[in-house]
Amino acid sequence: MVWQPKAGFRSGADAVFLAAAVPAVAGQQVLELGCGAGAAALCLCARVPGVTVTGLEVQPDYAALARRNAAENGAALTVFEGDVAAPPAALRALSFDHVMLNPPYFRREPGTEAQDPGRETALAEALPLAAWIATAIRRLRSEGWLTLIHRAERLADVLAALDGRMGAVRIRPLAPRTGRDALTVIVQARKGGRAPLRLLAPLILHQGDRHPGDAPHFSETAAAILSDGAALPMDT
Repeated sequence: MVWQPKAGFRSGADAVFLAAAVPAVAGQQVLELGCGAGAAALCLCARVPGVTVTGLEVQPDYAALARRNAAENGAALTVFEGDVAAPPAALRALSFDHVMLNPPYFRREPGTEAQDPGRETALAEALPLAAWIATAIRRLRSEGWLTLIHRAERLADVLAALDGRMGAVRIRPLAPRTGRDALTVIVQARKGGRAPLRLLAPLILHQGDRHPGDAPHFSETAAAILSDGAALPMDT
């Protein structure tokens, strides 16, 4: 069970897919930038027993929920409060095997702010995407992996922020159905990696060409990730 705000931003499937793509193993340390109420971190802890996760969250109320969720689920999650642009000194002293992030998807436009401030902070890009990625890279150990999920239309921005700083880039498009354009992408890159960029086969989220009714109707692979805690390989 994961506690989330009654009103405001609530994590959905993206957090689960993000956690499923992180190639962490027991004994490794993972940082999540912008952890919210801890949904992705808890998914990763459940899938990989023995992994240790540290979260950074700018909103105190969400950080408190993440700590509550960690305590009630027995997850090895420690949460710092602070801005991604200027993390607390205690966090800056640490380095990690993996960094995962689900940055705000939407550029902030005048007059389009969400009424709930928590939802606005989670969804609207106040800090440039490049700054999120720069902080992630700084916190990675040599040979560490960065994994992020974002809208497909921002892929060029993600790759530009990684260029010259990370290698072995892998891109997994997430398409709603067969024959439909991908709406989101998972991008993974390695600090010090030298392998060429790979564009992987898309993960198809739903079966068929249309929604048959109220049932979720996820594809077999998506259902295994969302319901059974399966991993989402980023190397095949």
